[in-house]
Amino acid sequence: MHSNGSSDPARIPVIAAAFRTPIGRVNGTLAAIEPASLAAPLIRRILAETGLAPDAVDDVILGNAANSAGNLARLAALEAGLPVSVPGMTVDRQCGSGLEAIALAARFVQAGAGRFYLAGGTESSSRAHLRFRPPAAPGGEPEPVRRARMAPDSVGDPDMGIAAENVAAHAGISRARQDAFALESHRRAVAAAKAVQFDDEIVPLETPARTVSHDECPRENTSLEKLAALKPVFRPDGTVTAGNACPVNDGASVVLVTSLAEARSLGLTVLLEIVDSAAAGVDPNLLGLGPVPAMHKLIARNPGLDAAAIPFIEFNEAFASQVLASLDALGIDPATVNRDGGALALGHPYGASGAILVTRLFAQMRQAEAETMALAMMGIGGGMGIATLFRKV
Repeated sequence: MHSNGSSDPARIPVIAAAFRTPIGRVNGTLAAIEPASLAAPLIRRILAETGLAPDAVDDVILGNAANSAGNLARLAALEAGLPVSVPGMTVDRQCGSGLEAIALAARFVQAGAGRFYLAGGTESSSRAHLRFRPPAAPGGEPEPVRRARMAPDSVGDPDMGIAAENVAAHAGISRARQDAFALESHRRAVAAAKAVQFDDEIVPLETPARTVSHDECPRENTSLEKLAALKPVFRPDGTVTAGNACPVNDGASVVLVTSLAEARSLGLTVLLEIVDSAAAGVDPNLLGLGPVPAMHKLIARNPGLDAAAIPFIEFNEAFASQVLASLDALGIDPATVNRDGGALALGHPYGASGAILVTRLFAQMRQAEAETMALAMMGIGGGMGIATLFRKV
């Protein structure tokens, strides 16, 4: 990664394996599974696929945004059967948590702090804890916490949907354009599923009802007419609808981060170098534009980097308006992004979504030539963004 720039194979961080669960709709196919139990089968699958000894894992680092369930990474590690000697750390950068967890693991490898990290994210909106504030006065009733605070009122702390409306108005992203982008996301996701392009990356899950092996949310029967008929959700005169916003979801994704030297010692040949990762802040009222300054920071640290020329780009589709506005600002053609559909169709399990982007890139680049570049980008609640650069080696 850029801050070190080491040519020592023992300090070059790579992703050597990547898996995800199917993505379920809130209160849907995965509703009975706790967030740690979503991640544990992925940990076991990585160990089985790579031959990595469980006691060789230096740490488990998982992102999570909404479950408020303590150290989920440690819980998942133990549930997966890792020795008690393996620690765990849970990261909260909201929607960017899973991608940040992977970047942190890469920095540890780069620094020589360890050799093998299991990193990613897990989220269950279905199992999210009910939260209450203490009564405002003695003898009063506890107050439900509708959502976490992301910014002080003096700055502005809009709901995500209102922020998406703000971005649409600010950047001039029309309702028609948002709907067309959402439709294409579903078309691509359905086509990819039919072509079994997700099968190698998905670890099926056993639920009380049945085995779940496919994503729940992509809709084959949607159309521009159906999308156009939906009413705005957040403002009566707005452009953001249930059709051009992501669903609410459950899911997890975990990758193995190690050094180039260690990966080769295990005989692993499909490797993505984690070249660099940058996070940046933006006005919380326009929080969907966070990927723009993050990408500018990444470009400044990597002279000559041309985002528009990178062949593999995964951009988290929380709302069509913020994806289109960010891509326009960065000069990236939206048609080149999310070649197998994105979160508008597949779903957005908050803390896991960044790791899902990486797992998608890992799967897509299996057949690509060496030296091919890739990008994962996300907007983040509270007015932030993250962009991570990869290279196939």
